[in-house]
Amino acid sequence: MNYNSLNHKSKTASFREAVIRGLAPDKGLYFPESVTALDTASIKALENLPDEEIAYRAIKQFAGDEIPEGELRNIVRETLSFEFPLREIEDNVYALELFHGPTMAFKDVGARFMARCLGYFNRNKKQDGGKVNVLVATSGDTGGAVASGFLGVKGVNVVILYPKGKVSDIQERQLTTLGQNITALEVNGTFDDCQDMVKTAFLDEGLREKNLTSANSINVARWLPQMFYFFFAYKQLKDKNKDVVFAVPSGNFGNICAGIMAHRLGMPAYHFVAATNINDTVPQYLKSGVYSPKPSQQTISNAMDVGNPSNFVRIQHLFDNDLDELKARFSSYSFTDEATRDAMSRIYEKSGYIADPHGAVGYLGLKEYLKDNPGKTGIFLETAHPVKFLDIVEETLGVNVAIPEQIKAVMGKDKVKLNISNYEELKRFLLEKE
Repeated sequence: MNYNSLNHKSKTASFREAVIRGLAPDKGLYFPESVTALDTASIKALENLPDEEIAYRAIKQFAGDEIPEGELRNIVRETLSFEFPLREIEDNVYALELFHGPTMAFKDVGARFMARCLGYFNRNKKQDGGKVNVLVATSGDTGGAVASGFLGVKGVNVVILYPKGKVSDIQERQLTTLGQNITALEVNGTFDDCQDMVKTAFLDEGLREKNLTSANSINVARWLPQMFYFFFAYKQLKDKNKDVVFAVPSGNFGNICAGIMAHRLGMPAYHFVAATNINDTVPQYLKSGVYSPKPSQQTISNAMDVGNPSNFVRIQHLFDNDLDELKARFSSYSFTDEATRDAMSRIYEKSGYIADPHGAVGYLGLKEYLKDNPGKTGIFLETAHPVKFLDIVEETLGVNVAIPEQIKAVMGKDKVKLNISNYEELKRFLLEKE
């Protein structure tokens, strides 16, 4: 499988090259040169196939022949070591729980898959001491998932940038307490500032020898495995005769883009809804036809505080940059913190289900779409365990949330982090790092 830059000014890259580079030399995101749908028999057999087999069939064309079948199956098996249950919240409205992994966030799958791919590609560098430096920006859950996924991977250092005061205490602990090959940099700024620093570092000729790559969803090995969730959700539906609408709480738009890719592979879906908080660049684009990024604003659904979502260009590419074609299959709505809290309360009062702020935004987006499109089966993605936003959840619902073992493991540890304010300080740190 070859990958092209969506800026169309760089040479075609192999899967290995795309994973190791993260971003193309022309600053473009990599995208598969072709997408081949699964055969009809595989789609019909979904409910009878193990999750590992579904995932392997979905991902194998994108890895091509660069990872042997046995190795790729092992990578998939190790990636999917937890469940992805579908919970019915209301009649024909389901929550797909993606928080049963080690850091209790949906990003565990992509981080684990990428870490294992990079470990495989880097296997021959272990003897000569060569290292890959993974550089990642996080608005919340990405950092913890990447830290956990790459912890102890030989030949790989991980540097995580996160905005000071804009992630929850538990999220911060998950990326600042592990040590070993993980370093956390607290940035005086927003997530967009962190992301801009990462992109600048990739293109800095002075850092070429540092072997930088990204573990954000701009990296194909982080992004593509998120297709798995959508196949797993459809597999679990008892009634597959109704049209299915997926609503995804969206920040950098990698997750929903992966869902659209799953659809291109043959996974049945009627419509996709990108639900955002007040960072509404994409909803405004669908209304006006003008894409106008803006500085991100802080909300209680902080993992979605993104003013310039990187992966939206991939979604545009999937629809041939045709706005009308996009709007026929894709909608996007934005919601305030007040509406988010109201949704959390409403879900709890109706069903006893505790949704985190991000899942609540996804629920709101789904309900908004279903107002004018009744009779569908709706699935919203619950992307993080409510404990990760403990103060907000307990204050909003007046309940006590039990602390899972995965979270207890980091609660008593000291946070270790370095503070930076600009790109020059990041570059200096990377140059000094072994």
